[in-house]
Amino acid sequence: MNAPHPSIQPTALPFDINTLPQGMYIGGQWRAASSGQHIDVVDPSTEQVIATVPDATIGDANAAVEAAAAAAPAWRNTAPRQRSEILRRCFTLMTERADMLAALISLENGKALRDARAEVAYAAEFFRWNAEEAVRITGEFGTAPSGSNRIIVDYVPIGICVLITPWNFPAAMATRKIAPALAAGCTVVLKPASETPLTAYALAALYEEAGVPAGVVNVLTTSDPGPVTAAMLADPRVRKLSFTGSTQVGRTLLAEAAKSVVSCAMELGGNAPFLVFDDANLEAALDGAMIAKMRNAGEACTAANRIYVQAGIHDAFAKGLAQRMAALKVGPGVQTTTECGPMITHKAVQKIHRLVQDAVERGAQVLSGGVIPDGKGYFYPPTVLTNVSTDALMAHEEIFGPVAPIRRFDTEEEAIALANDTEYGLAAYIYTGDTGRGMRVAAAIESGMIALNRGLVSDPAAPFGGVKQSGLGREGGQHHGIAEFMESKYIATTF
Repeated sequence: MNAPHPSIQPTALPFDINTLPQGMYIGGQWRAASSGQHIDVVDPSTEQVIATVPDATIGDANAAVEAAAAAAPAWRNTAPRQRSEILRRCFTLMTERADMLAALISLENGKALRDARAEVAYAAEFFRWNAEEAVRITGEFGTAPSGSNRIIVDYVPIGICVLITPWNFPAAMATRKIAPALAAGCTVVLKPASETPLTAYALAALYEEAGVPAGVVNVLTTSDPGPVTAAMLADPRVRKLSFTGSTQVGRTLLAEAAKSVVSCAMELGGNAPFLVFDDANLEAALDGAMIAKMRNAGEACTAANRIYVQAGIHDAFAKGLAQRMAALKVGPGVQTTTECGPMITHKAVQKIHRLVQDAVERGAQVLSGGVIPDGKGYFYPPTVLTNVSTDALMAHEEIFGPVAPIRRFDTEEEAIALANDTEYGLAAYIYTGDTGRGMRVAAAIESGMIALNRGLVSDPAAPFGGVKQSGLGREGGQHHGIAEFMESKYIATTF
């Protein structure tokens, strides 16, 4: 039995989609694919094609690397202050056009407009932060322990960077890579996800307007990413690969990059635990769970994927979360009343439902949702499950959807063991009224990021990244993000 379909009302957009850039951006020029082929961009709320973009070939990828190489010497030698001012203008333009960018993200991605607006603000902040960091790149100077020479360490741009970003945050995942790369003095080729390319192209036009020189940022889309990416990584001028996406694809890219010994930064999958102890503030924990689980309708690598609640507070928490999830307004992202938009594809809906059915077959109880609605659009209702078995598939796979699986625990030691029972280690959430316990548990959890009594962990000023199978390197932070795009050069001298 299927659920009623969300109401879809005509919505006026703050732009004409036909006037937006929809060509590859290479060397400051908008181009068609050399193959003449195109990729359809689909509105996940209606399943209708809203635009087409070029389907790049290996030849197009080579042209993008060539453009980045041609622009590299001048950009590398551009004064840090000048690079900083350009990045600051990118921030200003993104902020001024936030409504348009948010609506575009909602249209092609499906995310609720309120989430899209938050993403634009977050994405723009990477330009402001790295504009400030661009003028703070310093070296090191010292005397060798033997006294025989002086040690000078200079930090230089790593070279041409290939950046690969996912569909779930089409603005923020791009700017989190582009901004520090440009601040460091690198030129880049961005390959956004083919599901959400319009945002990347709109931002490319904005960068040009802000003063980013031709060839410094190049953008292309392809339906055949394997060979296209491999061709770029095989070019000896490409020295950095920064990828955000699944662990499975990340492993493949690492193997490909190894052939040319390309430096890699990998932000991969997550399986975040959300721990609630008996002494936690119930309402605060529920507030945090709604943010950690339902930001971008659960389509986030940092989403709370496994919710563990101590026995004394379990029933009240489960009831409260089910009530809040059931009350969410499901609908197209571009509608202002929507709180949970569609999933990105039909395949994504089927995967989510498969995980829910598997959990139910293993003894889980459905407190809300769990039924695919009729009609057009890739919708899945906000769903809460209790008594989810540790051998359920969703306890070990990313759900990437609006499903909150809850399991009871008794002791602190049990909670830590459950939290660490995964190959992933990106983010984790802890709710407790005992600060000592919070810090103790945070220290014991194997994760690159911990949110203590908070439902949101991401911040442009903090290092973002994971441990174990969740990736390599860090993005953002006081120096971590920009360091990914630089090499240290040691100079020995006597004077």
